[in-house]
Amino acid sequence: MRAVVVCSDPGIPVFGTKGASVHLQAVLTELVRRGDDVHVVSPRPGGPAPDCLRAVTVHRLPAVSGTLGAAREAAARASDTAVAGVLDRLHRQRAGVDLVLERYSLWGGTGVAWAARHGVRSVLEVNAPLVREQADHRELHDVAGATAAARRSLGSAGAVVCVSDGVARWAREELRTCDGDPARVHVVANGVDTARVTPARRPGGVRPLTVGFVGSLKPWHGTEHLVDAVALLRRRDPRWRLLVVGDGPQRQALVDRAGARGVADALELTGALSPVAVAAQLHRMDVGCAPYETAADFYFSPLKVYEYLAAGLPVVAADVPGMAGLLRAGAAGDRSLGRLHRPGDAADLADALAALAADPLARRLAGARGRRAAVTRHTWRAVVARVLALADHAPQPLPARVAVGAVV
Repeated sequence: MRAVVVCSDPGIPVFGTKGASVHLQAVLTELVRRGDDVHVVSPRPGGPAPDCLRAVTVHRLPAVSGTLGAAREAAARASDTAVAGVLDRLHRQRAGVDLVLERYSLWGGTGVAWAARHGVRSVLEVNAPLVREQADHRELHDVAGATAAARRSLGSAGAVVCVSDGVARWAREELRTCDGDPARVHVVANGVDTARVTPARRPGGVRPLTVGFVGSLKPWHGTEHLVDAVALLRRRDPRWRLLVVGDGPQRQALVDRAGARGVADALELTGALSPVAVAAQLHRMDVGCAPYETAADFYFSPLKVYEYLAAGLPVVAADVPGMAGLLRAGAAGDRSLGRLHRPGDAADLADALAALAADPLARRLAGARGRRAAVTRHTWRAVVARVLALADHAPQPLPARVAVGAVV
């Protein structure tokens, strides 16, 4: 099968270190493992491909430069239109194009629209309601244009795959608005590469308890509460440490907060690392944390939690939508892969960490159950297989209908 993966989002370097980059690389890896002829189309490859993805052919779109605002939005839209030329060239070749898998981006949609016109199977992968996210957290000049692009993308795809129930609700509402078919929308959560992320082999004995966090340092991740929680714990036991793997706009604020709380010596920030290097850092942690700021309007499928589970770490996470189900071990229905805390509540987070610290057996059992859950339920191989099955059984949108859906 010749599969073309389209990511026209200029903010995502395909071979970079962001969570979205890790996601893209995981999907590409699984397609390569299947023996598919894999192509990726992007304005931002983000450096050379890792060794495991050398077989992927990269097609570079026009670069999108400039800061936020109308000019950058126009450049991003123009870059995305170049996707059609790449697909035309590939389709004229003997192998043709068998599948277009497009990651939804704010000004994208050319890939799935091309697929609809040519009768090629397609999937639109939706990770967030980007119009709302961009307007709320960054800057969005052309809201109407971005909304129209979203509806065109959703209406053109054979199957729409969303990473969470919250994202799926948004996608269905947008489709209803433009007389699209909400039945095309499915939920397939993120996964983890259990060959890359494995449990550590560490000697036992007394050592500092290390709380870990992996991810970009954005305000909604609530990492400041993690600093506060560790400060509370160190009043009882000065051996607690905090290891933060990632980078982002909150980095300096975290450093300043740790200094203000008197725990600067307990905080280690590694900066952004490659996926392989992240796996090694997970081996230095005793507990993996996802301390989200609030449960309101939560729509993420957190890669970090799947990686904690694969690393055999017990998880302490904010009680946000979907998290309780993710941390259940199985039919017993308990939350035995970790513990939940109230979002934005550092004291409750500290109590959850302290409870785990006091019970080494519970930590070890939770970690073992987490690894088992990752291997049996959350591998990228299973995720990609399900996405491809949805593409196989999706009805093909009619080009005329796409045109109607595009007019908003």
